[in-house]
Amino acid sequence: MTRPDPRHAPVMLREAVEGLAVHAGGRYVDATVGLGGHASATIAAAQPGGRLLGIDRDPQALAIASERLAPFGDAVLLVRGGFEEIATVCEAHGFAPVDGILFDLGVSSLQLDQAGRGFSFQRDEPLDMRMDPDDEITAADIVNEYEERRLAALIYEYGEEPRSRRIARAIVARRPIETTGQLASAIEQAVGRPGAGGRRRTLHPATLTFQALRIAVNRELEQLDTALAAAHGLLAGAGARLVVISFHSLEDRRVKEFFRLHSRDCICPPRQPVCTCDHRATLREITRKPLRPSDAETGQNPRARSARLRVAESIVDRVAA
Repeated sequence: MTRPDPRHAPVMLREAVEGLAVHAGGRYVDATVGLGGHASATIAAAQPGGRLLGIDRDPQALAIASERLAPFGDAVLLVRGGFEEIATVCEAHGFAPVDGILFDLGVSSLQLDQAGRGFSFQRDEPLDMRMDPDDEITAADIVNEYEERRLAALIYEYGEEPRSRRIARAIVARRPIETTGQLASAIEQAVGRPGAGGRRRTLHPATLTFQALRIAVNRELEQLDTALAAAHGLLAGAGARLVVISFHSLEDRRVKEFFRLHSRDCICPPRQPVCTCDHRATLREITRKPLRPSDAETGQNPRARSARLRVAESIVDRVAA
């Protein structure tokens, strides 16, 4: 029997539930349900009468979430799918419009800790990184098939790694690379170990490259853009909330820009004398600056330290899809 992982601590749990403004009888979507930590607190706060739809692309995570959420019975529906499919899933199950939607982005504790998934360089295992094990492209495919210039560009764009060219050159020279240990070793040889030569570098030198590969394998940024637009169209109307927890600047920047765009009445160029866009605000930013986890939380759960939480609220009777 699958058991909820006791090590799983949902990041910024209190802030997420408060951000959703959960109320009794409401309908909520956890679009990245993972092991069900946020979902459990959300559906509990929505009683009596509340309902929750949980979506995740990882079947193992869904199995754990199903057990965790079993006490809520028919009030919870779990569906396998990507968060970018939120509109299709909600339509298929008659679960729209909704009072609140949560996205907890990034890789889950289960995926990081489970052997064989290839997300971490802490173990030497196949270089995979697929959140959905049925996806075709793995990190090994990218590492071994991209030409050097394309690989360097990917590492720079998605990892914000300033040494991307040196790393790409080292990877190409060491091909074939089939495991996380081989990749981490190639990167270490290219740029040095943390703290080598008196440098004060707290991140392992492979961290940003692994981030870039994970984002590319799972098409995370493209899917985030799709998911935000779809979620916007599912909000029930004035007061419905959209909450996003991100874990690096690329995600947070996209969320911020989306919220800012839909919180403005005019998006014409600044010097244009007369508005011609007819754009009208449909959201209000509840958090102009992202909320961050408390010192107490990061002390108990170091993986929470990079989390950023943003909240937006619908200001119209019903957002048009």
